[in-house]
Amino acid sequence: MSDNTNFFLLSALSLSLIVWIIQAVNFLDFISEDGHSFDIYFYFTVLNFPKIFKNILPIIFFISLFYTISKYEENNELKIFWINGIKKIKFSNVLIKYTLLFFLFQLFLTTLLSPALQSQARLQLKDSNIDFFPSLMQQRKFIDTVDKLTIFIENKKSSEEFENIFLKDDLGTNKSQIIFAEKGFLKEIDGARKLILFDGKFLNTDEKKTTVFNFSKTEFDLSNYLTKSITHPKVQELNTYFLLKCNYSFYIDKVKERYYKYQNANILCNKNFVAEINQELFDRLIKPIYLFLITIIACFLLTKYKEAHKYKTYKSAIFALGIIIIIFSEMSANYAGKNLTNTATFYILPLALGLIAYLILRNKLIFRKII
Repeated sequence: MSDNTNFFLLSALSLSLIVWIIQAVNFLDFISEDGHSFDIYFYFTVLNFPKIFKNILPIIFFISLFYTISKYEENNELKIFWINGIKKIKFSNVLIKYTLLFFLFQLFLTTLLSPALQSQARLQLKDSNIDFFPSLMQQRKFIDTVDKLTIFIENKKSSEEFENIFLKDDLGTNKSQIIFAEKGFLKEIDGARKLILFDGKFLNTDEKKTTVFNFSKTEFDLSNYLTKSITHPKVQELNTYFLLKCNYSFYIDKVKERYYKYQNANILCNKNFVAEINQELFDRLIKPIYLFLITIIACFLLTKYKEAHKYKTYKSAIFALGIIIIIFSEMSANYAGKNLTNTATFYILPLALGLIAYLILRNKLIFRKII
């Protein structure tokens, strides 16, 4: 099995790197639009690599297994096993046991590593300041990089010196503060990024009144504002124990709505969120089971010799069936959480399909003549 493992690792890492580079380009918005530093950008993209790897693992595993068995058959290496008395069903069972290693590795990626690293990546975005704010300050352009704050600059003399500045700070329901200044400087003071403004006016508005007053110099602290990057944890970033706990509360304790604390965020566990959880748990716990099914599908290559009539057509059909099974497993996640019946059906389905496929394979390898 070393040939298959080497082929798998080479293919999986190569394709993962290609996808990772493409995704990294898409993440450039964190710098160009959200104002984060290159360090945060690089950290975020690296931590998303296990997510990419676990997503492509099933298809690369099937292709590598299909390729290895086909190569052995074309080189007459399988005939050596048969001549030495190794039964085809025994060979298939060895491949299924070999799949267990990939199954456990996929479980580790989906249930532990990938959610933990994605959560850590999101925390880095949440805790980061807007390091590239100076580069985002463009003249005659409205800048809304940070939440609840809009900045307009008429003239940019340098990366940190501006003229005729307009700021609108959203203070809450029907409350806002508008600031006009003739000039300003962007400075970092005691680790906090501040906008030093000169010769301007404050315009404070609420439902009842508007207040206007002048200033000769004031400091506007930008570190109090959060980036517009999504910082609330997504269901994909929650650890598996938390998802199971929410499910248990909803289905076993019959608590239809309950807030849970998760990394300083309050997450509501209710019917809609449980539907998302069921989809995510399917992705983490059930989809890896399909690895056994596609291994059994690949083992159907053993039911024909290369000299058999329409052997290439048979190979193509086996390959197509394996790809269809993988696509089906990906699509199933969208239906697994719609209701309890769907959830139970799609959770049991890979076990049922795997058992049926194995019984058919066993019947072909033991009780029928191989052609």
